[in-house]
Amino acid sequence: MTTHIVIMAGGQGTRLFPLSTPEKPKQFLDLADRGRTLIQLTYDRFLQVDPQARFWVVTSSAYVPIVKEQLPDIPAEQILAEPEPRNTAPCIALACWKIKAKYPDANIVVSPSDAYVPDHKSFASTLAEALAFTASRRAIVTVGINPTEPNTGYGYIQQGPKAEGGIHKVIAFKEKPSLEVAQRYLAEGGYLWNAGIFVWNIDTIEAELRAHAPKIAGVMDAIAPDFYTSGEDGSLARLFPTCEKISIDYAVMEKSADVYTIGASWAWSDLGSFAAIEAVTGKTIPQEIKNAQDAYQAAKKAGK
Repeated sequence: MTTHIVIMAGGQGTRLFPLSTPEKPKQFLDLADRGRTLIQLTYDRFLQVDPQARFWVVTSSAYVPIVKEQLPDIPAEQILAEPEPRNTAPCIALACWKIKAKYPDANIVVSPSDAYVPDHKSFASTLAEALAFTASRRAIVTVGINPTEPNTGYGYIQQGPKAEGGIHKVIAFKEKPSLEVAQRYLAEGGYLWNAGIFVWNIDTIEAELRAHAPKIAGVMDAIAPDFYTSGEDGSLARLFPTCEKISIDYAVMEKSADVYTIGASWAWSDLGSFAAIEAVTGKTIPQEIKNAQDAYQAAKKAGK
């Protein structure tokens, strides 16, 4: 089985304006102060999982030049440009259908591009265990982070019975909770932060999308004959925008009977706030930048 890493890099990162802008969002910035952008750190991290893995990036057409500049080792045909954002289910379906067209034995990891994980070795160990689990069975494995605080900014995964090694069946996915609910989760135990990293083999995700999101699967079937041809861009532009705008969580994860989770104790942050950046870098964000973010969010709320 071949390992394929799909990096989702289409987000605009507006929670971090003005550091992150729609023209150059946070995944393309060195917000962790490590001399590498967040998408470069994501690439580096997954090289530790499998140095022979094939990498794919799904992003906005506007960001393709940035991806090519920052990740020059990824072939152009493996950088997929969404004509318009349709949330994560169509994004993931597009990557997986294109992978299957050439690599029908693929074992796949799908990951955000903008998280920060300093411990690459422990990260690689967790992902290797998940990939070994999905290689031989119909299963989706989602990575959960052992919570260190009752954080209200993350979704949670409720663990069920142990399946194998560090992998457990998932009982339920929980939306971002109130502080009181988050405190209860930590007190009860068995709850993990949802890191948004998914592992599956190609046959599993195709079957799950056909079962739970058949219209999206149908759009991908219509695009598929043009993959790796001169007609691909035209088919994408015509058909991809007809996909339902829905997350993979709602489209598949909350409906599938074959979802598992693997708990991880390594440090992780989605760097989704100025406070998170300050915690990772040890540097204080200037107040004028925070004021600009407040003004930006207020204008968005007012519809300006």
